[in-house]
Amino acid sequence: MNDASLTELTAFLAVIRHRSFRKAADELGLAPSSVSHIIRSLESRMGLRLLNRTTRSVAATAGGQRLFDRIGPLLRDLDAALSEVDDLRDAPSGTLRINTNDIAARLLLARAVPEFLARYPQMSIDLVNEGRLVDVVAEGFDAGIRLRESVPQDMVAIPFGGSTRFVVVGSPAYLISAGEPRAPDDLRQHRCIRHRMPSGKMYKWEFERRGEEIAVDVPGALTLDDVALMAHAAQRGLGLAYVPLGAAMEGLETGSLKTVLDEWCPEIEGLCLYYPGRRHVPAGLRAFIEVLRAL
Repeated sequence: MNDASLTELTAFLAVIRHRSFRKAADELGLAPSSVSHIIRSLESRMGLRLLNRTTRSVAATAGGQRLFDRIGPLLRDLDAALSEVDDLRDAPSGTLRINTNDIAARLLLARAVPEFLARYPQMSIDLVNEGRLVDVVAEGFDAGIRLRESVPQDMVAIPFGGSTRFVVVGSPAYLISAGEPRAPDDLRQHRCIRHRMPSGKMYKWEFERRGEEIAVDVPGALTLDDVALMAHAAQRGLGLAYVPLGAAMEGLETGSLKTVLDEWCPEIEGLCLYYPGRRHVPAGLRAFIEVLRAL
């Protein structure tokens, strides 16, 4: 075990985080077969099986989980130490990994990402877009971006982009045929495009007006798990959708969508970039935060 290389341990951590050789290989820039060979070499060196493999999944054995728990913090500390030394460079370099959702990714690509890459040509960005909220530390990200209400309390949060709100939208043709709801309870008489959360649960549409809060389990024949698709479905006249304003903005600007129940949809805190406060902040992440604040 004393001969185990940093490459082997890094590959092992990536496989455990992703529970997949393919996803670990993508992160490391290697072929899946190469990652598999690295893990077999580590297991042979240790004389211990670290992973249970099936055709569909990868999971740590008891020994593998113990190794992961012990070396994970050590390698993160090593990364932090290297980042501190890298701070002495004239300009940051390396890859900044950010976990985000579709709406935030579109917002970043509009201005922040082009500006950042232009300012810091030695940096690259790995922007991972997914609906579920992940543990950015365990998954190997430098930062995450979500609505403020979704940011874990133990994270440092940097607001950007201003406040936002969720809106109920439908196509003009649908609203002419079905009528406009005047109160949240009216939604029970409408075709609604339901939202399946990453946990698998159906989202109840939440409203608030002058301190009165209402959650409606709306009916509907169509269920989607992506807010951009929900807005698109509403544009096609398939029903009402309840989405972040950013997801509906294009349709609202072109007139293919119209909002209803506006008085029940107050502004909320918008997007935040967040990262662990207990860790050294890499130079690349600090530079990205400066760009966000400047824009």
